[in-house]
Amino acid sequence: MILLILSLVLSYLLGSFPTAIVLGRMFHGKDLRDFGSGNSGATNAFRVFGWKLGLAIAAIDVAKGALAAGLLSRIADPSFGGADAAKLLCGVAAVIGHVWTVFARFRGGKGIATAAGAILVLSPPGFLAALILFALTLGLSGIVSLASFSAAFGFSACVFALHAFGKTQSAWLLGFASLALPFVLFTHRANLVRLFTGQEKSMQRAAFIRNICIKSGKDRAK
Repeated sequence: MILLILSLVLSYLLGSFPTAIVLGRMFHGKDLRDFGSGNSGATNAFRVFGWKLGLAIAAIDVAKGALAAGLLSRIADPSFGGADAAKLLCGVAAVIGHVWTVFARFRGGKGIATAAGAILVLSPPGFLAALILFALTLGLSGIVSLASFSAAFGFSACVFALHAFGKTQSAWLLGFASLALPFVLFTHRANLVRLFTGQEKSMQRAAFIRNICIKSGKDRAK
């Protein structure tokens, strides 16, 4: 149990590393929380700092979740619920650290990128399903929060589908899949309100599928 607690604490601290705040100050001399939505996640970094630094921040946040689930989980005693339990708990600890970081007065990001890293370790097929739905939704709408909801749904649906069609998933992973979408909805509750009121911002450049269709339509009309 001591080793499990140690792995969870280390995972939380790893997840708590405020990537966007640190890199924003390093490369732009700005605290991301003072700009845009005030959120210190990759989406706000894309809007404020541009795609290059935003992509770097997203990649590091994904790595935090993957390292917690894939590496720090090995510290835990495998007799406690098995390897899946340790991976899942450490991944969740990293996500909690990202959302409520101890290094920035418990004000962090939404946890999507860090959760994606953990999911990559826990369920590669689930990660792929989430990535495809995220890209499709973002490409059509340009709305990151909507894409995040789709990704969470895609991950959960994939895990349950695999289980239903004979590829048995652990109870830990099934439980996590059950809570994934509610958690994303909770961390994006303000975005939900804006979506229903038509005030959620769209990243026009990210809506690559929609932009291609519009351009194609204009070319045909000429």
